[in-house]
Amino acid sequence: MTPAAPGEPETASQGADGEPDAVFGEADWEALRVAARDAMSRAYAPYSGFPVGVAARVDDGRIITGCNVENASYGLSLCAECGLVSQLQATGGGRLTHFTCVDGTGSALVPCGRCRQLLYEFGGPGLLLETPDGRRTLDEMLPQSFGPQHLG
Repeated sequence: MTPAAPGEPETASQGADGEPDAVFGEADWEALRVAARDAMSRAYAPYSGFPVGVAARVDDGRIITGCNVENASYGLSLCAECGLVSQLQATGGGRLTHFTCVDGTGSALVPCGRCRQLLYEFGGPGLLLETPDGRRTLDEMLPQSFGPQHLG
């Protein structure tokens, strides 16, 4: 999928029913950014000082969010995407269709590799991500990804 030109509405590759998703315009992306910034304001990042917030649209139209939660035992810290997929499952499941991630200044941030893999599980290759360089499909951001289809 090729992302739409700036200011033009775009669609995700497919909804839960396998059909093309509804039009998702610039105002919808702005609503995701606002939700991600709000989530970022609730991040618990006393060790790194690097709060992160994320927001995503689910195929049923819900908007879900997450923020990073650090721990004094650094390896136990949770990325914002972990909170996002937990909220997804706790509120009825579904597939992610559109995603944005912001840093402490509210600027677009690219998910780390681990989180891209997590997003793949719940959004698949057609998930649209907002990045500092524009909108990209997850397939572009995580080429040759590993997923459930690889398990016996």
